[in-house]
Amino acid sequence: MPPATAAEILAAATGAVARAVAAAIPGAVLGVATATGDRAVATFGLAQREPDPVPLHRGTWFDLASLTKVLFTTPTILRLATEGRPALDETLVVAIPDLRQYDASAAERRLTFRQCLSHRTHLPAVEPLYTRGLDPATLRAFILQRVWRSGPPVYSDINFILLGIAIERLAGCSLGDLPLPPGLAWRPEPAETAATERCTWRGRVMRGEVHDENAFALGGAAGHAGLFGTIDGVLDAARRLLEGVDPWLAELRTRQSATRCLGWEARHEGWSGGNACSEDTIGHTGFTGTGVWIDFRRGLSWALLTNRVHPTRHRDTGIDALRRRVGDLIIGGTT
Repeated sequence: MPPATAAEILAAATGAVARAVAAAIPGAVLGVATATGDRAVATFGLAQREPDPVPLHRGTWFDLASLTKVLFTTPTILRLATEGRPALDETLVVAIPDLRQYDASAAERRLTFRQCLSHRTHLPAVEPLYTRGLDPATLRAFILQRVWRSGPPVYSDINFILLGIAIERLAGCSLGDLPLPPGLAWRPEPAETAATERCTWRGRVMRGEVHDENAFALGGAAGHAGLFGTIDGVLDAARRLLEGVDPWLAELRTRQSATRCLGWEARHEGWSGGNACSEDTIGHTGFTGTGVWIDFRRGLSWALLTNRVHPTRHRDTGIDALRRRVGDLIIGGTT
């Protein structure tokens, strides 16, 4: 029996996404791609509900939120490491010598690139940095000199904000000035972008502007958030990993802990990608309602992009259960 096509695999999960959109989520795009280049995409619902309804289509841009960590920051650091600047086990100070510059013994000065990529630091999960003001240069200086509260290792935006600053120092320009492949962007056309939240701080529905407050305050592009993408842009990035063309892929896929590789989450019980995928699967999600997963053993990737925070994050849309259900259905569709 020939293997299932991307369209057949996709069809196994479209009903679950359609029901979720009818019940709570404004809009979604679901895509499946194989290592052979076969691809299928389905769209559901609206790019915007309010103030006026806007239809959603395959080329709609989504605020990818924390997918920035794995589609931009992680591969950029790994590419730089293969060029010898920096080595993953070197400390951040090789790129950011002024990190905690007034305290030579500060814990932040001992953090390595590998520790930040794998979320094995003492830094907190998140901090309302945007409440300190909207001047990006001053905010970066505050982040670098802050005495961060210490705690057990957690999934931390701060890790990737620091990595983003390191990339800027190594590249000699802001993240927003760095080139991106087609289908990924820092500043998409607002009229072609799915709306996110009606933000009480900014006083408007966010559309074409980054939803994450800290990334917004840092100028719109940061190591932890700020990237936008279309479904095809995200699937292109996943396919590149499936094809194994990058010399650092083996390093990326090596588990750094029970649940994490470099940047990516590794398959474990109860995770976002469902339980049917192989142990050789990585994935990541974004707060706005996005997610991408890659099953290397099956040569399969899938992405679910939604605007579940539109018009507000303060409601239960069932996104966590939907992601797991979609993952199980996608894998089920391969047989």
